[in-house]
Amino acid sequence: MAVQRTFSIIKPDATKRNLTGKIIAKFEDAGLRVVASKRIHMTREQAEGFYAVHKERPFFGELVDFMISEPVVVQVLEGEDAIAKNREVMGATNPADAADGTIRKEFALSIGENSVHGSDAPETAAEEIAYFFSDDEIVG
Repeated sequence: MAVQRTFSIIKPDATKRNLTGKIIAKFEDAGLRVVASKRIHMTREQAEGFYAVHKERPFFGELVDFMISEPVVVQVLEGEDAIAKNREVMGATNPADAADGTIRKEFALSIGENSVHGSDAPETAAEEIAYFFSDDEIVG
């Protein structure tokens, strides 16, 4: 295994309920380090650009509306096999299917309001990190 970086978003449903610290603690307890982090209120343009891959899907408008409804925390996480580890800590997209102890099992409200986003591959991680962070903002 190699040290990797991955991208994470703590979504509006979680920031609204003041769960940011609890979620970050789960990442850190799993051996991931936060090497960049900022709390932002995503603009419609940012959300539409970030989720452009889903533009033709029926849920796109609802997803964008949700992501701009409250602040989010965008982060870069680093660690051994960070992409897979992040996805394991997050749990299944549907909280009903998520394993006990995962973020989505403990905190998600629904499939749509599932508290966190994480990159699914090295290429996506690189693109998603670059979308929100410049190189000088990542301070491992």
